[in-house]
Amino acid sequence: MRILIAPDKFAGTLTAAEAAAAIADGWRRARPEAETVALPLADGGPGFIDVLEAAVPGAERRTALSCGPLGRTVHADYLRVGGTAYIESAAACGLHLLAPAERDPSRTTTYGLGLIIAHAVETGARRVVVGLGGSATNDAGAGMLTALGYTCRDLAGEALPYGGAALASCTSIDGDPRTRGVEFVAASDVDSPLLGPHGATYMFGPQKGAGEADLPVLEAALGNFAEVAERDLGPAGASSWPGAGAAGGLGLALFLLGGRRESGARLTCEAVGLDEAIAAADLVVTGEGSFDGQSLRGKLAAEVADGARAHGKPCLVLAGRSDLGEHPRLAGVHSVADLVGGVEAAMRAPREGLAALAESVAGEWK
Repeated sequence: MRILIAPDKFAGTLTAAEAAAAIADGWRRARPEAETVALPLADGGPGFIDVLEAAVPGAERRTALSCGPLGRTVHADYLRVGGTAYIESAAACGLHLLAPAERDPSRTTTYGLGLIIAHAVETGARRVVVGLGGSATNDAGAGMLTALGYTCRDLAGEALPYGGAALASCTSIDGDPRTRGVEFVAASDVDSPLLGPHGATYMFGPQKGAGEADLPVLEAALGNFAEVAERDLGPAGASSWPGAGAAGGLGLALFLLGGRRESGARLTCEAVGLDEAIAAADLVVTGEGSFDGQSLRGKLAAEVADGARAHGKPCLVLAGRSDLGEHPRLAGVHSVADLVGGVEAAMRAPREGLAALAESVAGEWK
């Protein structure tokens, strides 16, 4: 049998490439005669450019001097493929750049992402695809816009300090952005608007360090900024568009620059040739760290499952943990946590646990 192994990252434990290798190792232990083909995938979050670099001919990695969510210097990699630059927002705004005690979306900024974009534009990029995911910010991309040449001002005409809380004082935005007519794409599978119970603050703020008392303050600040930004930059209503709330509101900032949203999972799957790989396989195996009902609503697992279904190929999910025991679109759902006795045990040895799960499933698969 030819087994296509096409997982996403297992957030916080394994990259997509590491997860694919672990599954392949475990599968071969049970079925040494099987041919395993690894095709790591990404949805726009951390690992986005690694996946593309490994799969896209002519991809060239470049480095920009930038800064992290609290202003510390970082050397951020991005990818160039012809005139297109692929950038991970997490390279400058990621949670992984902060210690847990430093996480505070009232202070963190997306300014560093703007520096990476400026570097790409100044070196000739005509299209910029920004993968949104894993951010530590909730500033609606105001920091990014500042790095690109806009100035967000308070009532006295002074430039705002960085961070989500400062947006409450924004009364105007002006400037001349250094984008040179570049086409922007927000690569994200988050369809949240900027505001509301399913928006940037209430859905994602707590994982970025926002306490319960911080949430209404940050929400009001985002609401004020959105009103000013739509008035001064347009288009009207952009804050309510699906994806405006992605990565702490970075989706909105890219819309203000004339950008559009595309599915990060679909974009990656098309770039790496997933459809052709499925057609050549007998069985498809995908996976992610936490698999639940949301995973099959436009996320990467859904792209893989739908592709397998279109070709009449069975699709299995191997996850770190799962709330689903089975699903009609899948041939099976299995989790490391169920195998090793809980989530904590699965997190302690993720690679070994995933390989053991793959070995167990392969031994039973007919």
